[in-house]
Amino acid sequence: MPRRIVSLQPSATVILAAVGELDRVVACTKYCADVVPELALRHRIILADSWTADADQIIAAHPDLVIASVPYQEKAVIEILKSGTRFLGLAPKSLADIYLDIATIAGMVGASDRGQRVIARMQQQIEQVSARTAGLPRPRVFCEEWGKPLIASQAWVAELVEAAGGEFVGAPGRQISAEDVTLMDPDIVIAAWCGAGDRVPLEKIVRERKWQGSRAARTSRVYCIRDEHLNTPAPTLLCGLDALASAIHPELFRTTEGIRQITSVPSSTAVDLPL
Repeated sequence: MPRRIVSLQPSATVILAAVGELDRVVACTKYCADVVPELALRHRIILADSWTADADQIIAAHPDLVIASVPYQEKAVIEILKSGTRFLGLAPKSLADIYLDIATIAGMVGASDRGQRVIARMQQQIEQVSARTAGLPRPRVFCEEWGKPLIASQAWVAELVEAAGGEFVGAPGRQISAEDVTLMDPDIVIAAWCGAGDRVPLEKIVRERKWQGSRAARTSRVYCIRDEHLNTPAPTLLCGLDALASAIHPELFRTTEGIRQITSVPSSTAVDLPL
């Protein structure tokens, strides 16, 4: 059973915290510390992430397990393998994959029962939101995880959008053009850029992409949701679900932390699209 874990993946760090095994983390990335603030109080070693992994840094932490995400850049994979440490790579696509990752990590640290409780809590809360939105109108929602290039959010976000009472438009995890989003004309646009926290410049992207005449912009239904709430495949997603629900059905769900709505739509000479 691993006692000294290097976590290069924020979701793995969140999972270890959720099952009460954070003390096993001896080193992590700054992104892990951002998502699990109590790490800062425990003076963990901060090292490079999955994309810029450094074998010497990993070796210096004396771990018996490295947890990271895939796909990687080839150089990063080589660095992780050069450390000679047992290695667990995570590549979830769906909520089912995320539940499996939780069960796997919990099992490796002897916390299987706690892992199952975390999974059950996530499933229960998602099912409760889904039940509340059943039968309601389903606004069409475009979610993006990156702005340049424009990339739609992952499949697990699409599942959360559906649970929150919306219809996810576009292909999850795929690059798409701003013009194609214009043609889809979603009712709601949500930006959750990897690594950007809650700092996505909503007015700027609407202006630069010429979305001023879109349905979402005209009704001020353009939002930023904190990066870790949608892009960290872990129990953190429950915060993202709350934010999505408040954006999609504000008449039913109160506004929560981690979501920001556009405050003004830039002027444009674009032809308005019919509502």
